[in-house]
Amino acid sequence: MAHLDAYNRPISYLRISVTDRCNLRCVYCMPAEGVVSCTHEEILRYEEIETIVQAAAALGVSKIRLTGGEPLVRLGLADLVRILARIPGIDDLAMTSNGILLARYADELAQAGLQRVNVSLDTLRPDRFRRITRRGELADVLAGMAVARRAGLDPIKINTVVIRRMNDDEVVDFARQTVEAAWNVRFIEVMPVGNGVNNLNNLEEDWRERVVTAGEIRARIEAALGPLEPAKMRTGGGPARYYRLPGAPGTLGFITPISEHFCYQCNRLRLTADGYLRPCLLSDYEIDLRTPLRQGADVEEIKALLLEGIEHKPMHHHLDECATPEGRAMSQIGG
Repeated sequence: MAHLDAYNRPISYLRISVTDRCNLRCVYCMPAEGVVSCTHEEILRYEEIETIVQAAAALGVSKIRLTGGEPLVRLGLADLVRILARIPGIDDLAMTSNGILLARYADELAQAGLQRVNVSLDTLRPDRFRRITRRGELADVLAGMAVARRAGLDPIKINTVVIRRMNDDEVVDFARQTVEAAWNVRFIEVMPVGNGVNNLNNLEEDWRERVVTAGEIRARIEAALGPLEPAKMRTGGGPARYYRLPGAPGTLGFITPISEHFCYQCNRLRLTADGYLRPCLLSDYEIDLRTPLRQGADVEEIKALLLEGIEHKPMHHHLDECATPEGRAMSQIGG
């Protein structure tokens, strides 16, 4: 049974950043030159991640998601998947990727025990994709999704961060994919993590001016394609609320950290690539796990530190009070 935090929320989900490096430079995530990466020595080793997940599983964590940066740029990721898939109590093992390298590794990851993959994709237009990512090709992502689906990493969820005057004119196009291609699309309100949003064309306006709320997105879709009806996804325990266009084989999800935060049901912890436990994405509070691990800490000692993190998990974020996290970029946290 999952351990409860101070607000009676069961903590059952750990997101693990396996690297802070990325093969893209998305404009809302990092500057064109990237961010300063951790050294090889600073990054958690796979056996250290294994110890942390063993401790987390002992506290009732059952869902693991591997993130980055871009997790597929780390060598031997299938080895880590194979290790984690064997840990008793872990029954949901997934990954979030930008999809660029997915075609190369999807089969190997599925054979190692990965169950599902989410793909970050913010545009369906090749030229805009290159502008947003600064170095990527849309065709590679689409190919990666096709291979992942054939490998059984299904259902694939498409994570689309919607930003005003960047890609908000495509929400209807994405919604059509749930009808025509059975996609499961999740629209995400942009969040001010690190200095990412301020990198958008070096704009000086407040980040809130770039937010497109889920309510606005839904209104645009319904005006163009008809009313949405509630739907359920058979997998996942995240914060999205799911809907379906009439007759659509795919789904539409909305993740609303800004317009209607879901902190009251948050069930997750985050582990940064350099070994810090982060109880809340939108708070800079962290607990160092790497140092104790390298000083010989065992599973029981790591359990105690995880419990400390769970006990310090805040009731909610404070974006409405203009308190935005500044310590790390999203690529460094593993959002």
